[in-house]
Amino acid sequence: MPSHASRRSPLRLRHRPAGNNAGDTVWLFDLDNTLHDASHAIFPAINAAMTAYVARVLACDETTASRVRVDYWKRYGATLLGMIRHHGVDPADFLRAAHEFPDIAQMVRVRRGLAAQLRRLPGRKVLLTNAPQDYARAVMRVAGIEHCFERVIAIEQMWVHGDLRPKPDRRMLRRLLARLRIAPGRAVLVEDTVSHLKRYAGLGIRTAWITGYLRSMTPSRPHDVPAGAARDAAQQAALRAEAERHPHDRDADRAARQEAVTLVAAENQTPGPRLSPETQPVGSHAGPDAAGSAAATATRDWARNWSPDRTPDRTPNRTPNRTPNRTPNRARMVHRPGYVDIKVQSVHQLHRRMRRNGS
Repeated sequence: MPSHASRRSPLRLRHRPAGNNAGDTVWLFDLDNTLHDASHAIFPAINAAMTAYVARVLACDETTASRVRVDYWKRYGATLLGMIRHHGVDPADFLRAAHEFPDIAQMVRVRRGLAAQLRRLPGRKVLLTNAPQDYARAVMRVAGIEHCFERVIAIEQMWVHGDLRPKPDRRMLRRLLARLRIAPGRAVLVEDTVSHLKRYAGLGIRTAWITGYLRSMTPSRPHDVPAGAARDAAQQAALRAEAERHPHDRDADRAARQEAVTLVAAENQTPGPRLSPETQPVGSHAGPDAAGSAAATATRDWARNWSPDRTPDRTPNRTPNRTPNRTPNRARMVHRPGYVDIKVQSVHQLHRRMRRNGS
């Protein structure tokens, strides 16, 4: 176990980040599946490495190890926390084993122009990730965004009073904001993990949900893909292979896993996938494509009025109602939870929304 001194890495500003840092807003960006497509290659590799590590520590087969890994994720929010609590593993050793990728340059996928979009986004930017520091910085170097952030807060900096407290622990984030002298009302958390946004919305920070990469299974937040949500045949084959390797993942916390993908599919801003029978209400007279378009239009209209400088409003059902005379049989599209202030598919969309709002 590392010493307490080594757990508290300095949070001082090491360099002046590139780009537009003006304004009061402080963006807290997640890394995996927020700034790059980790579902493509990295998450499957982490998944396999974590399972192998658990199997080695427990001296069990991969099927049992996968079940234990998912159980710890459900109970503690991270497999690592369960391994520390019940098996006394060294956090650094676990993280190193799960995130060691010599060929990471071939595994990282980013959208073209990501660095430019981050530089143009007004406000300070801090990377806040549950991944280890070396891995995070390696991904940032490959993506060309290492100079866009004033700080990298990785899991090594998430110790609170001698306990590891990664996202979505509220104590960790309150302590971090206090140490960085950031008022909660100035912070915007940009995440792909909807449960993290829900947990932190109560602290008074704003929330932005990135959904563009939520189309496949991940080790820390696995979910099912409804029919039609992913059209790419190669991706579907990869998902089937992943499910066959870890059959117990299919039954782990199914309702929670389904929620994120259902919300994403309901507001698909490309010509939308048809709703699966489970998400299409019986007796609906509106076609699924029309309903998906209406949901996307409502969200776009609402987002025009959103600004990072506004005080968050946590009242329910605040999306504008464009169909006051809607009949009871019409499909009801759930497209954005009340604790999410803005929902976009990418950082590129986030920047465009801010420009439209004049922020």
